[in-house]
Amino acid sequence: MRSSWMPSASRGLVATIVAAALACVAIWQLEARRAGLEITTRSVGETPVTRYAQDEADGPVVVVAHGFAGSRQIMQAYSTDLARAGYRVWAFDFLGHGRHPQPMSGDVDSLDGTTRMLVEQTRTVVEAAKDAEDWGGAVALLGHSMATDIIIRTALADERVGPLVAISAFSQAVTETEPETLLLISGQWEPGLRGFARDAVAMVGAGAGEGQTARAGDVVRRAVVAPWAEHVAVLHSRAGRAEAVAWLDAAYDRESDVQIRATGPWLMALMGAIVALAWPLARLLPDTAPPVPRPLGAGSFAAVLAVPALLVPLLAVQVEVTVLPVLVADYLALHLALYGILQLAILWWLGLRPAGLRVLAVLALLAWGLGVFGFALDRYGANFWPTPERMAIIVALALGALPFMLADATLTGGGRAPLWQRVSARLVFLGSLVLAVLLDTDRLFFLAMIGPVILLFFLIYGLMGRWAAVRAGPASAGVALGLILAWALGVSFPLFAPGGAG
Repeated sequence: MRSSWMPSASRGLVATIVAAALACVAIWQLEARRAGLEITTRSVGETPVTRYAQDEADGPVVVVAHGFAGSRQIMQAYSTDLARAGYRVWAFDFLGHGRHPQPMSGDVDSLDGTTRMLVEQTRTVVEAAKDAEDWGGAVALLGHSMATDIIIRTALADERVGPLVAISAFSQAVTETEPETLLLISGQWEPGLRGFARDAVAMVGAGAGEGQTARAGDVVRRAVVAPWAEHVAVLHSRAGRAEAVAWLDAAYDRESDVQIRATGPWLMALMGAIVALAWPLARLLPDTAPPVPRPLGAGSFAAVLAVPALLVPLLAVQVEVTVLPVLVADYLALHLALYGILQLAILWWLGLRPAGLRVLAVLALLAWGLGVFGFALDRYGANFWPTPERMAIIVALALGALPFMLADATLTGGGRAPLWQRVSARLVFLGSLVLAVLLDTDRLFFLAMIGPVILLFFLIYGLMGRWAAVRAGPASAGVALGLILAWALGVSFPLFAPGGAG
């Protein structure tokens, strides 16, 4: 047999060098968009704000608002571009989001409930920005998803607000005459929101379509499409950001000379490089992994998946606990705990038990997954650091996430089971969450939004855990990933306390 053209150790070294080089280039590119800007944090009351501006900038003020389960960080591609164009940008965290210590409250289904409170919060930030910047003109608002309705209603209620940029927009407050100056940016793969944007423009100019500006008296509207983008990628679209700068320049009768830099591809490259570097780092761990156990037969494997997937939703939806101030977190912690405990019990009965718990491997995976990956994500992508108010939530979620991930690691042999088994285990669990939503849609509707977070967790952290498990054993990966999953869920979803809108 002919030997490989390159020894395995050499291939590993080359892969490590390539991943490290890619990480360095990505960081250089991401930092370049921040270069020359003053980026400072402050508070408006208890609302955390990040201000982006060039040194001694005197351009118009723009207040930037994120969508549901978002944060100031997720909007920074727009924030930095506008700041480099000479604007003074104030990006803030809504109640219950990011690092805001206070939960959202009120009735989410009532315009006089949560919506009114978020509108008032936005108006408070507008007032603070005008005063701090000594800006006498109208303040522009830019928002994404949930925030589009908030900024539109803020504009209708506050004469200090001027031009609007609504990304992935929907709002029943839009009429033929209000708001007056509105740009709507939608992702190519957001058909429903693209339809709303087209309708909003058609109210002003019959027949006006995407890429056209409609005018009727003082009302000016435009709908544009961000190519190859969905609900999150639209926030990194170069076309969308260029349209936003041009729109505000036209509204304020000014010209900007700013290069719109790529952000999304470099952020993905950095995250991918950090994940890839976990492989050579895991190989530095002592090789103490126990032998790979005998794989389960098809019938036993199906039972391990089907029993908790069907039984847990049927049992858990009967229990209503409202201890944690996070939407559906109580239910999710219960679902994870029951699912993991039941699966562990079945595996134990079948003779497959958690093995290979090594403290060093657990700490190493936590340090890389939370420290390095988490730091990069928080700086360039989305909030990943919890406020003190969220620590208790993370602990409570860990009570469910630990047995769940320990069972998952045991079942899949720490990622060494066949690919079809690993994929089946994760898809069946997601299916059990869907079943729970169908059984109690009114209470658990927001649980559907957790699915993408868990899927990304498996794709990203599952790889890191697999590499650590090869060296230390499945239990090491299960414990570490259980803690990381609790952390990721605890920082992702909004704090919410019913009532309080009156």
